[in-house]
Amino acid sequence: MSFADLGLSDELLRAVTDAGYTEPTPIQAATIPSVLMMRDIIGIAQTGTGKTASFVLPMIDILSQGRARARMPRSLILEPTRELAAQVAENFEKYGKHHKLSMALLIGGVQMGDQVKALEKGVDVLIATPGRLMDLFERGKILLTGCHLLVIDEADRMLDMGFIPDIENICTKLPANRQTLLFSATMPPPIKKLADRFLSNPKSIEVARPATANTSIDQRKLKVDSRRKKDALIDLLRDEAVKTAIIFCNRKTTVRELSQSLKRAGFSAGQIQGDMEQAERIRELDRFKTEEINILVASDVAARGLDVKGVSHVFNYDVPWHPDDYVHRIGRTGRAGRTGVAITMVTSADAEAIDNIEKLIGTTIAPLDGAPAAEPAGEAEPEGTAAPAPRKRSRGGRSRTAKDEAPKPRSAPKAEAAPAPATRRPRQDEREEPDDGWNGPIPSFLEQGFSS
Repeated sequence: MSFADLGLSDELLRAVTDAGYTEPTPIQAATIPSVLMMRDIIGIAQTGTGKTASFVLPMIDILSQGRARARMPRSLILEPTRELAAQVAENFEKYGKHHKLSMALLIGGVQMGDQVKALEKGVDVLIATPGRLMDLFERGKILLTGCHLLVIDEADRMLDMGFIPDIENICTKLPANRQTLLFSATMPPPIKKLADRFLSNPKSIEVARPATANTSIDQRKLKVDSRRKKDALIDLLRDEAVKTAIIFCNRKTTVRELSQSLKRAGFSAGQIQGDMEQAERIRELDRFKTEEINILVASDVAARGLDVKGVSHVFNYDVPWHPDDYVHRIGRTGRAGRTGVAITMVTSADAEAIDNIEKLIGTTIAPLDGAPAAEPAGEAEPEGTAAPAPRKRSRGGRSRTAKDEAPKPRSAPKAEAAPAPATRRPRQDEREEPDDGWNGPIPSFLEQGFSS
């Protein structure tokens, strides 16, 4: 199947071709025709499956007809964080370059006056985080009565961040006769209740069992002494198979300390965590994407919404507190049909957490130097896929400027996924708090719309 078979316009097909994509992913092939038919949608897909493009592409064609009015956006996309909102905006810029659609981004940390000016000009696409949207609504700066297309993206992440009451409030202010698209990586009961209340006869599209991990990722666990965890990680990073790696930690302080330790050990490492200004985070991510550094130490602020091509390894330096976060952390590798390796470092204190993760994904994570994990009961390995063989670790060092393998041809746009609620919430002082503020400048395209 090609994108031309999905009913998209010639202008949109040209933009997709210009982006280098030829075939839709399963979630795109199943979703786009139904969205164009104005159906309500519940889309369940794991990370890296192309979820974002599955609603951005048909929205562009739907909105190509009609005219925006001042303070009355024609469509609304709700995102839990500023990174995800910016990523969706980039998708609209890329695929909407042959359409004249205006767009505005409502997120915290930006001068409210600039956002109000953009709204007064009239926007076709409004991308917002719930808090800032409700703030402007309560100030009378925005009307939602003309919004006939709503997208609730990363719904389980919204639940985890406590945004569900805001979303319910927003939905009551939209026209009853509207099209609603809800996307999530998992479907916990509160999200199911939200869908039952605000969606009308939705079509459910599921391209993977909820909370499953990508089958192209070789998952391993390594039992370590907590006092030697850092040394064990350094040994792992010296394996010649590690070309680019993201290392996840539970605490922001751990991210800072580990990043400095790796630099002292001679590695080309950077960091991303919630205490950093947005401009700093963007700089570090750009350094990682351009291979100026090949190791990125990160908190869960980077576990979703981060799309970097060719990440060979993900290391869980800390076992995540939220079992669903495991799926989204390791989803930073093995993307777009490539294989990847995910190694979780497990101490004696992590027994319960790793057990909860294995219950969630439905299989036992194999030891690093052991045999591959068995397939979940009742599920067969998809044809043409196989777990990579275990690697032998090398103790010798290597140049940290080695480049990744040449990328394989892409077949479809990719999207991000979000986590589901935790079984145990960490204390306020120990967890990485999500944020939706924006401390950097708004990209010019967000105010100027698309150019033809």
